[in-house]
Amino acid sequence: MKTALVTGGTRGIGEGVSRALAAEGWTVIAGGVSQAEIDAFAPQKGITPVLLDVTDDASVAAALARCDRLDAVVNCAGIIMREGKEFTVEGFRRTIEVNLVGTMRVCLAAKPKLLESKGSVVNTASMLSFFGSPFVPGYSASKGGVAQLTKSLAAAWGPEGIRVNAVAPGWIATELTKPLTENPERSKPIVDRTPMGRWGDPSDVAGAVLMLLSDNAKFVTGTVLPVDGGYLTL
Repeated sequence: MKTALVTGGTRGIGEGVSRALAAEGWTVIAGGVSQAEIDAFAPQKGITPVLLDVTDDASVAAALARCDRLDAVVNCAGIIMREGKEFTVEGFRRTIEVNLVGTMRVCLAAKPKLLESKGSVVNTASMLSFFGSPFVPGYSASKGGVAQLTKSLAAAWGPEGIRVNAVAPGWIATELTKPLTENPERSKPIVDRTPMGRWGDPSDVAGAVLMLLSDNAKFVTGTVLPVDGGYLTL
């Protein structure tokens, strides 16, 4: 039975990934950043929620210690700071620390176990890896960094048998985007620009993650796969 560590795996896109993997028979260690988040997670066979702060070395090590073997890491932990907070050095640094440095921290800590299984990593980039945002410069910079980190690790670790890819979600309906999905005036322009004519669902991203982790993608590494309903095409 294959085992995956999913950071940010108890809510939003990460929760969708955790549940999809478990439904396919994986053993999933799903990281949540707080006890309240873990307590709110509805149990599912095959998923073990654990406390995991990707900005803390000891927390990452403790989560990895729960894995007798490790076949995959899916880095979904991330933050976005609105209301201009990313236009402060403190807010910018915090966003980079979680989204980019946290991704690298988990990848580095997981590498020894991934070497044993010839496993795979899927990071979470964003459509903002491809273009900027006037509102969240830290988030955009961090996700651009995740895209380039993914390519760099793919080049470095490919000879050792570890594949590293990323998904780049577009507009996905989660708790984080509720202020947009529940506001018709803000939601309509997004849907109108999306060729598939709807918001994405966490299961849409999970499907792409499953593909990248599967043998169907055994010769795929260093790719950043948009999961955006075609948003980036316009």
